[in-house]
Parts: sequence; structure tokens; C-alpha cells
Amino acid sequence: MEVVSKATLKAVALVTGDTNVRGFLHFTQIPNGITHVQGKITGLSPGLHGFHIHALGDTTNGCNSTGPHFNPLKKDHGAPSDGERHAGDLGNIIAGSDGVAEVSIKDWQIPLSGQHSILGRAVVVHADPDDLGKGGHELSKTTGNAGARVGCGIIGLQSSV
Repeated sequence: MEVVSKATLKAVALVTGDTNVRGFLHFTQIPNGITHVQGKITGLSPGLHGFHIHALGDTTNGCNSTGPHFNPLKKDHGAPSDGERHAGDLGNIIAGSDGVAEVSIKDWQIPLSGQHSILGRAVVVHADPDDLGKGGHELSKTTGNAGARVGCGIIGLQSSV
């Protein structure tokens, strides 16, 4: 019997946005299906910032043209650990007093291949904390009431070189 091994897939996004918001993110999907997002984003205000995969890889109008959260299963917004959540709901990242957020997130719902691949979509950093669908605000169940989009980048396949 022949053993077929699945290769590790890699992608990258360069994040740009308001004033000094800059960064990079590496996406690695390991053979068991989980995707690890790692990187650094600078130029943020200190504190929590909503962090999501948005449906469109369109930045013609800056981060505003990236569309809604990636939500192929048509669920309500939630926390990454919730059963009811958008696939693109990755919670919050934390910027220190220096405005730097070190990102390290592992998630099953953001594959780099297959029907619900995030390749060609956008990663977005928001101005405010994501209330994880629990804030009671009219936007809680759609956006987490995370505020303006201060940085974004299109997720593209990374060279294997």
C-alpha cells in the first residue's frame, strides 16, 4: 500500500494600513489541517485589536474593499473557540505599549487549500477590540463591533524556495 503524504502549505500577507501600521504574517497549514498564523504588526495603538480573515482580496479602496468576514458556512460572529463563528473570526491580537503585536494563532477553519481556502482573501486588523459576538451591540453578531480597519494584506501562496 502506497503512503501519500500531504505537504505543508505556506502563504504570506504583507500588512499595510493607516499611518504607520505595517507588518507581515506567515500562514502554515500542517498536514493535520490546522493553520498556524505567525508574524508581527507594528504601528498599532496599545491594547486589543480585532483580527479577521475577510472574504475578498480586494484593496482597491484600501482595507474597506475587503468585504465582510470570511463566512462560507453562514454563521453568526463569535470567538475562535465558539462552535458558532465565522471561519474568519480569529479573535483579538494584543499590541504592547510600543504598538507592536506579536501574532501566533492556530485555527482549523482557515485552510490554505480546498473549498474554503483563504488564499486570495485578506487578513484585516481593526482599530478596536472584537467583542467576540457577546457585546450586545447591534454589530456584535456580524463584526464583533471591532471598529475601523486599520491594516490589511492579501494572503498569497508563499514560494517554496
